[in-house]
Amino acid sequence: MPRSGIDFVVLWVDGDDPAWQAERELYLPGKQALQPCENGGTQNRFRDWGLMRYWFRGVERFAPWVDNVWFVTNGQKPAWLCAAHPKLHCISHRDYIPAQFLPTFNSNVIELFLHNIPDLSEKFVLFNDDMFLVSPTTPDDFFDAKTGLPRESALLDAPGTSDPGDCLPHMLLNNAAILNRHFDKRDVLKRNAGKFFSPRYGGDLLRNVLLAPFTYFCAFRDPHLPSSYRKSTFETVWEKERDALLSCAPNRFRSKNDYTHWLMKCWQICEGNFSVRGNAWGRHYELWEDDIDTVCKGILSGRYRAVCVNDSKTDIDFEDCRAKLGKCFAKLLPEKSEYEIDVE
Repeated sequence: MPRSGIDFVVLWVDGDDPAWQAERELYLPGKQALQPCENGGTQNRFRDWGLMRYWFRGVERFAPWVDNVWFVTNGQKPAWLCAAHPKLHCISHRDYIPAQFLPTFNSNVIELFLHNIPDLSEKFVLFNDDMFLVSPTTPDDFFDAKTGLPRESALLDAPGTSDPGDCLPHMLLNNAAILNRHFDKRDVLKRNAGKFFSPRYGGDLLRNVLLAPFTYFCAFRDPHLPSSYRKSTFETVWEKERDALLSCAPNRFRSKNDYTHWLMKCWQICEGNFSVRGNAWGRHYELWEDDIDTVCKGILSGRYRAVCVNDSKTDIDFEDCRAKLGKCFAKLLPEKSEYEIDVE
């Protein structure tokens, strides 16, 4: 198969590993000056759903064109994973994150340094371990076949929350502050009107119309699906905002003064370096909000190319949800992939 020029990057942690738990315990509240925010250090952020093998099965079946798969962990590796697979590269945090910031349990820090991964392709797609391919894809789903630009949805947003412990709105505003230092919102919208006001956004187009008159960017809505990136965008943002990005690197857990990898995505949007992707491409589910049987039907429906099954709250029936999702993915992807080996 011809090379696509596109790599996949996926982050994973085995939250059930006793050694990892012991190390994490050393940095929990009371042992560090900066406390983790509510949605950064709770158990649901690290517990293992046992679904990672289906991530690899989905890649093999639905994206056989991908050049390389970069499996990013703190050094962990599932016993069933075939490290000898020619496309697979197991990368530890210490391979690309400066040693003074390790260990880290902060996904923002892990993601902000991704451009440092040796030999990572200029074009790559970032997955979290709760994002799965569930029907056939092509390279054009992630990067425009004609222009080579990342596929993205330019949807404006206004952050808000009912939870004072939620750090996400703070992080979005931190990102926006950097964007507003470098881009004039009115100029961005004028130069890229066809991309910001595309009918492919459906009903979500209304949010852009309503938020367009405001002087500054507040935030961009993120669909919580695989993100298409150019490595050079990371390098540009780091060159221009190195001090700001380094300021959050010591945070062992997510914190209100963090920046996120969405900053890079929004930078691409503000530059106009993206091609419009419609909303029907994928679906983001919240397990505390969406009925698990409905989630499973959606995964098996064939309507979406990718889904995110987000474990963002602790108050769910974890065992029931895990069992039903396991059966769902086993039905969709029953055959073992070449990324798997037999284990006793």
